[in-house]
Amino acid sequence: MSGLPMLPAIIIDVAGSTANIVFAFLATWYAYRLTRLKPGNFLWGYLFYVTLAISAFAVSRAIGHITREMLFSAGEGDVWAHIAPLSGGFNTLFMIAVAAVMLFYQKGVQSYEAIEEEAARLKQSELQLEATARELKELNLGLEDMVEKRAAELSESEKRFRHLFSASKDIVFFSGACHELVEMNPAGCEMLQHEPEAISAMYLQDIFCDPAELAAFNTHLEQQGFLHDYEAKFRKKDETVISVLISATALHDDKGRFAGAESIAKDLTRLKSMMEQLVASEKMASVGQMAAGIAHEINTPLGIILGYAQLMMDDFTEDSDTYQSLLVIERQTRAGRKIVADLLKYSRQSGSLRQPVDLNEIVEDVAAITGHSLGLNHVQLHKSLGRNLPQIMGDPEKLRQVVVNLVNNANQAMEEQGGGVLMLRTLAEPENDQVAIEVQDSGHGIPAHIKARIFDPFFTTKAVGKGTGLGLSVTYGIVQEHGGAISLESPVQEKLVTAGYPSGNGTLFRLTFPVSTETEALAATALETRVQA
Repeated sequence: MSGLPMLPAIIIDVAGSTANIVFAFLATWYAYRLTRLKPGNFLWGYLFYVTLAISAFAVSRAIGHITREMLFSAGEGDVWAHIAPLSGGFNTLFMIAVAAVMLFYQKGVQSYEAIEEEAARLKQSELQLEATARELKELNLGLEDMVEKRAAELSESEKRFRHLFSASKDIVFFSGACHELVEMNPAGCEMLQHEPEAISAMYLQDIFCDPAELAAFNTHLEQQGFLHDYEAKFRKKDETVISVLISATALHDDKGRFAGAESIAKDLTRLKSMMEQLVASEKMASVGQMAAGIAHEINTPLGIILGYAQLMMDDFTEDSDTYQSLLVIERQTRAGRKIVADLLKYSRQSGSLRQPVDLNEIVEDVAAITGHSLGLNHVQLHKSLGRNLPQIMGDPEKLRQVVVNLVNNANQAMEEQGGGVLMLRTLAEPENDQVAIEVQDSGHGIPAHIKARIFDPFFTTKAVGKGTGLGLSVTYGIVQEHGGAISLESPVQEKLVTAGYPSGNGTLFRLTFPVSTETEALAATALETRVQA
């Protein structure tokens, strides 16, 4: 009966030890499952090791308790006395393990928190990087669109500039820092007669005629950075000269140093020629008015001198010295009156007819009149008459005189070189309602320095006694009187080459007249009918 009171304690001890083992292993199994769910989680791993140590301690202690109870129940207490130290040692060892695990819990937690904090920062950085990457991607896409758009704009701008550069009729050229030519547009190359591939080997000095003009151009451009309406002269490949008006802008590099220039030059040669013709026209109009007054004043005394000389000749015999002297006076007076008549024609003070005129008939008449003298000087006459040529209103006699003057001048020009070729052309210009006569020779041409003076009264290059200098002046006046225009080209681009006769430089006079209208023709016919009646 003495053992009965200890039985509940033994049962509780054995049951509690068994429950301790069961719950310890359950805790360890659960912690193990957590570690499998989150292998990288520090807390779950730490919990697994704690439960494992506690399970070991629980097993050691429970086995010790159960063994003790079983031995004491069996009356083998002496055996337990020998085993107890081993059981206590195991318990102590496993308790130390639990304590060790618990001891390093704080450090482990701190490390885990540090790791988690670092992981959080890394995650935040990763999120920021992802956000930045998205922004960069969007920016890159936007930048690609912007670059593509800008490239398209630049391409379109370049196309427009290239079209302007290529299509411009002015001289557009680029020069470098050493004043070398970099590029020139097709119109400039054609105007200066240079091949495009030869431009890159040339310098500005190769196209500027005057070194002083080139030096002033470069100096002003480098100092001011631009140049506006600078007048200069350019030299063509064939050494002919043209007048140009230049506008230029300097180009600079990143350091602000002069790197070249872009320039546009406009050809003023035709404009200057027109201005010279306009000045000449104004001058000749003034001279014409003066000539008319002088001619009237001189004509009267010349008539009186001629009349008295002829009266006095009746009082002397033809073989007397006095008669011969009066004959000289008469001859020279008549020459003076002819000059006065030419002056009156030049000033358009003499009367003229207004009737329909066929220029082909005028040319045929002149060819018949001058053919003999041309043949004597070995000048070949060629005619090219336009078909169905419209008529003009004018004085046929005066128009005939105009063509005769031009043919005689051409004949005299070719007489010095022993012959040549003379071409008479007529042609219609329906787009301008005009007809034209061209007189072209293969003579020595007219020097450039006297072109502006050939229509001036009394200007002549002939020897004394061979001309009065009124032929072209009278021609000019008659053409103006008929509402026409006269132009000169020398040397002529279209050569006249005939077997045995070199073309020479040549001269071309071109006369243009307005076509007569039906109303003018009817009015002229009615006037002629009244005059005949």
